[in-house]
Formats: sequence, C-alpha cells, structure tokens
Amino acid sequence: MDTAERLPPSRLLLLLPVTAVLGLFFTSVVMLFSNAFIEDGTVSFRYFQQILDRPDYQTAFYRTVLSSIVVAFSAVLLAYPIALLLWRAGDRWRNRLLIVVLVPWLVSLVVRSYGWIILLGPKGFINAMLAWIGVLDDPLPLMFNDFGIILGLTHVLMPFAVISILSSLLAIEQNLEEASNVLGATGLQTFLRVVFPLSLPGAFTALMVVYLACIGAIVTPMLLGGVTQKFVGSQIYQEVMSTYNMNKGAAWSLCLLAVSFLSLVCFKAIERRVLRGHP
Repeated sequence: MDTAERLPPSRLLLLLPVTAVLGLFFTSVVMLFSNAFIEDGTVSFRYFQQILDRPDYQTAFYRTVLSSIVVAFSAVLLAYPIALLLWRAGDRWRNRLLIVVLVPWLVSLVVRSYGWIILLGPKGFINAMLAWIGVLDDPLPLMFNDFGIILGLTHVLMPFAVISILSSLLAIEQNLEEASNVLGATGLQTFLRVVFPLSLPGAFTALMVVYLACIGAIVTPMLLGGVTQKFVGSQIYQEVMSTYNMNKGAAWSLCLLAVSFLSLVCFKAIERRVLRGHP
C-alpha cells in the first residue's frame, strides 16, 4: 500500500500550499527562459549577444566575479578566528557570543549599508577624523568604488561564514585533540594537523555560500558602489525596474545563473582536490 492510499484525503490537503509554491516557482523559471530567448514571437539571442559584445557589460561581470571571490575569502579569513573562539568557549558563553555575531541580521540590510556610508563617505567619520588630525587635505575615496563594495559585503555576509565553520568545528570529537596531546603534539601541531584539516569542509562551505550570496547582491553594491560600479545584480534590477526590459533582464539572469553554476563546479573540484587524503 503506497503513502497516498494510507493518508486520508484531509491530510493530502496539507500538500496544497507546497504544490502551489512549487508550481509558481516552475512557472517563473519557464517564463524566465521564455523572456530570455523569445522576442516578438521569435527565437532571439540579441540580448545575449549584447552582453557578450559590450565592454561595459563584460566589465560588470568581471567586477562581480572578482569582487565575490575577494569577499568570500575575506569573510572566511575573518570568520575563522571568530568561529574558533566560539568553539573553544563553553556552551554558556558560546550561545551569548553567537547572539553578538547574529545581531547584524536583526538590522535591515539598507540600514547597515547606510551605516557604512556614514563611516566611509567623503564627509564621513573616517575622513572627518583624518582631516581633523591633519593627516590629509582631500578625503580618501573609501566608497563609490570596489573597496567600499567589498568591505560592505564582507560585513554583511561574514555571519554566514562563521556559522558554516562553527558547525564543522562542533562536529570534531574532543577525544581527537586529547589523543594528539597524549602523543606529544603541541597545541599548534594539534591545530594544524587535526583541527584545521577537519574544519576545512566547513570553510569550503562558507566560501561557496558567501560567494553565491555575493554574486547576486543588489542593495549593497548599489548603495556603496554608486551608479558607476555596476554589479550584475544591480544591472538586472535596473533592466527590470527602471527600463522595464524583461527580456534583457532575463538574459542577464540566465548568464548570472550560468556563471554561478560554473563557479560552484570549480569550487567543488578544488574542494575535492584539497580534501583528498583528509579524513
């Protein structure tokens, strides 16, 4: 007897919300492909050709991918010591410190980005303090460039890296460290030969999560990068919300999806190579 025969019809009604959501999702995917490849009733690759031919579009893709890679590695490098501190702390202090890490998620992304504008702007706190102490005469270009975008995205996405790495560290059995110490290894040797290799899966997960979240970012690049430093996400937003060109926005979306998929394949290939031979 299959599951459908065992469940009463009233229970099957609970599947209707999930079915409706899946139906809307697959409908949107079909419409995305339709808008990207069909224009005025005919198959067209015009917008894909524009994306491949226009230098400013290519620059937007290069900036998005390179900045996302920098943000991913920066977030992991900054998050690893924090995750290690949370792991070493007891359950009581770990929960309290974890709240501190997750507090930024309680604040709107727009508010956090405006906070960085207050700090990094030409008349922001950092430039005002440097001018007040006489270090510089002209303000430093800390925003409306790639630096501001990378800094803002690293701050926004670092909690994801902390949680990913911490989950991998919590899976390490304590007796492994004790066995290493009994065999005469120092604390540094135990970390390099036991803890760090076993935490690498969490670090790679953090890299992929942060990278994929960064490559489609819209709000932070628009606020901290300005109109000149375009990301693919902000370009899609402009095509859909400003010019109402759904066909071009769909073409951009599919190109971004393809780049994300290829990047994920590369990340997994590197992860398998690095983790080969590790337990």
